[in-house]
Amino acid sequence: MARSSSGIVAGLTVVAIAAVGFLGYQASATAPAHPPKASAQQPAAPSPAASPHAADPAKPVAVPAESGTGSRVVYSVGQKRVWLVGESGEPKSFPVKPSTAHPKPGTYLVNSRSGAVTGSDGVPIEHVVRFATADGVVVGFSSRVDGQMPEPDQGKKTGGIRMARADGDAMWGFATINSKVVVVP
Repeated sequence: MARSSSGIVAGLTVVAIAAVGFLGYQASATAPAHPPKASAQQPAAPSPAASPHAADPAKPVAVPAESGTGSRVVYSVGQKRVWLVGESGEPKSFPVKPSTAHPKPGTYLVNSRSGAVTGSDGVPIEHVVRFATADGVVVGFSSRVDGQMPEPDQGKKTGGIRMARADGDAMWGFATINSKVVVVP
């Protein structure tokens, strides 16, 4: 009996390894060879709490001070903006359309990625970078294949933080598995 159980376990292990290998190949086959850089930085809309630099299109939008240090993706729910902060050079920043489910402020790690799937709203998306769960919904960055960025349906729980396709390409190239994502208010 022990002999047949070990054979079953070995067989299941081989099947699991093959499935993971296939999924890894599938993800790498849909990834761009050379991800383009993020689109030109757009200033945040001025608000009473915004710094004077945020209203000046000639100056970059500063990375939030409370976002920590080191290489990271910074997502500001209130500013509807993302920064890709590397070890050197200027951070890349771009606007996003937040999902209806918002992760709590804190530090997360990218836990999965998909090259192309159907989003929770039924729309084909690409370059999905998942990092959190909020209100029972998986939250991650993605781009719609059709390039649109409409406001999310407030009547549905969705976790897709949408961005322009060029910005999605930059996110895909930057935020690999276990990359740090810092969410700020």
